[in-house]
Amino acid sequence: MDNIEGQLSASENNPIGSNTIGHHHRDHDYFMEQALEEAKKCTPSQTAFSVGAVLVNSSTDPHIVLTTGFSREREGNTHAEEVCFLKLQEQQDLLPLPQETTLSLYTTMEPCSKRLSGKKPCLNHIIDFGQISTVYIGTREPSTFVAENTAIDQLQKHGIGCKFIDGAQPICLNVATRGHASSHSATVV
Repeated sequence: MDNIEGQLSASENNPIGSNTIGHHHRDHDYFMEQALEEAKKCTPSQTAFSVGAVLVNSSTDPHIVLTTGFSREREGNTHAEEVCFLKLQEQQDLLPLPQETTLSLYTTMEPCSKRLSGKKPCLNHIIDFGQISTVYIGTREPSTFVAENTAIDQLQKHGIGCKFIDGAQPICLNVATRGHASSHSATVV
């Protein structure tokens, strides 16, 4: 894995390099790095963003990654967050999570609030799931395909926290827009 040290901020107590399994995974940079690795798995596209997501059980110490996903990982133009929920549903069929489990979602780009395909937006997947306490975000969605993303406002209205990971925006935006023509260079609004 490429270490994005210098791109993401690290605290003295949780340096970015401390990402060995079993270490205390309360480090938001660690989970954003994992989401970024997922985003890098996307085939670049001129007509879509390359996004990665990681769904974390934040009720445990250390926190545990439950599922990961990336854009277009599954058939049907799936989004990264959607893939996380699909995988979690498959796991829950075998071993359900207790209702009181609190989850956090790390995504390299602001969850979509509208999909041009007409499919259910990631915003609604997050709200409908009902166990997400916080969404950690790498970068805002550029206005390339949808003029105004309202996900953050909507999530907060439903009591779901939204936090940007300091320093993640440049690298997350760069990976998200791989394959875009230079005229589509992302402008974050």
